[in-house]
Amino acid sequence: MANMSSKDRRKARVRRAIRLRANGRPRLSVFRSGKNIYAQVIDDTTGHTLAAASTLDKDLKVENGSNQDAAQQVGKLVAERAVKAGVGDVIFDRGEYLYHGRVKALAEAAREGGLSF
Repeated sequence: MANMSSKDRRKARVRRAIRLRANGRPRLSVFRSGKNIYAQVIDDTTGHTLAAASTLDKDLKVENGSNQDAAQQVGKLVAERAVKAGVGDVIFDRGEYLYHGRVKALAEAAREGGLSF
């Protein structure tokens, strides 16, 4: 624990809390880089990705992948794909990121798209 950065500690803390509250639900995991944002619905019992979307998808027409509008589009797309795969109830995994800005925009768009968390 001593050599872990504050981001790594936050990430571990969030994952630990998610594992305790998941009750078999898949998790909606978010990763954001400086230029893009990625989201995937993961079934941790089998270790398979059920649905995924990012600003790099050919289905999305985004000029700038690092803004809130792009995050909203990714949230709607991942929700649409998850519902099509039979997933409606997930647990949100924000990882090391604060629930603010692009992460919040993605989460709210996913809720509007049909996912409940």
